[in-house]
Parts: sequence; C-alpha cells; structure tokens
Amino acid sequence: MMAVMSAKAGKRTRMSAGERREQLIDVARGLFALKGFDATSIEEIAARAQVSKPVVYEHFGGKEGLYAVIVDRELTTIASTITGALGSSSSSSVIVQRAALALLTYIEDSPDGFRILSSGSDRAAGTYSTLLSDVAIEVSGLLASQFAAHDLDPHTAPLYAQMLVGIVAMPAQWWLENRTMSKEEVAAHMANLAWNGLRAIEPEPALREEALR
Repeated sequence: MMAVMSAKAGKRTRMSAGERREQLIDVARGLFALKGFDATSIEEIAARAQVSKPVVYEHFGGKEGLYAVIVDRELTTIASTITGALGSSSSSSVIVQRAALALLTYIEDSPDGFRILSSGSDRAAGTYSTLLSDVAIEVSGLLASQFAAHDLDPHTAPLYAQMLVGIVAMPAQWWLENRTMSKEEVAAHMANLAWNGLRAIEPEPALREEALR
C-alpha cells in the first residue's frame, strides 16, 4: 500500500484497509462518471490512486466488482432518500414536491453517482430502472387511496404513478447538466405540472375526435 505523509507528525503513515477501499471507490466513481465503465481501466484507477493494480484486485476482485460496489452504494442512498420523502407527509401535493426535491438534492450531493446510475450502461441502467419501478409502486399505493377518496378509479393509479415518476426522473437528468435554476425552483416546476394536472383530473378521459383522425 502507498504510504502517505502525516502533516502533524511529519512521518509517513499507511492507509488502513478501510481508508484505501474508500479512496479507490472515490477515484473510480469519478472516472466511471467521466468516461463510463468500458473506457475506464484498472490501470487508470490504480494510477490515479497511486497504487499497484494488485491492490485494486485485492479489495474488489476487478473492475466489475468495484463498479458493482459503487452502483449498489448509490442506489441505496438514492432509494432511502426518495422513499423517506414519500412517507413524510399525508398531503399528495407535498409528497410530490418532497420527492422531487429529494432526488435533486441527491444529484446535487452526488453528481458523479447519478451520472453513473443514469448513464445508460447496462450494468447501471437496469438497476436504476428497477429503482424507478419500485418508487412507482410506492407512489401507486399512495395514489390509489387518494383516487378512491375522490371517486376516481384506483385501478388506474399504477399508470399515473409511472407518469409522475417520469415527470420527476427525466427533468432531473436534464438539471444535472443545466444548472440554470436552483433545485428548489426545478422541484416547484415539476410539482406544478404533476399536481395541477392531477388536481383537475377527469374521471373518464377520452381523446378528442381530431386526435383520432
């Protein structure tokens, strides 16, 4: 393992196994976010961390293992953030606002992690899609009870849940690279479209004749 300087003692000390593991995760996260999985090599990760390749293999078994650890950690963080927001209020409009803000806060705190999850890589995209599906299921349950209370068909709740998740998920990816508005402003606009659309929802919507021509 690489020795590092201790500023206080002026002596060279060694990283613990846990410290080295975290260092490799941090280095690899940045490279995977910037270049993608395929274009990032173990050699580059080791060089950035100033260790030999066997050190990376020792901790993670290879690039795939390291990538899996990063994806799993990011998914755990984003899932707990969003599900916590969904369960924090009984008001549907506030739930939408908090869920949107929670996702944007995660992106703000961990932009590299979100780039990896939403990169389109088969190794990450599948798990991210699963996460969104899980969120939609939870939202569906919340909507079903609200629909029933307002004489709307609760069986349509899963469809509306998917649409709500899309309203939040897609603009979040846009905001990652377009920080022209604050996360609070973006969350407010997301909720504005979602809630104002739901507030005037029709019990039995139908396409206009012109749309069918």
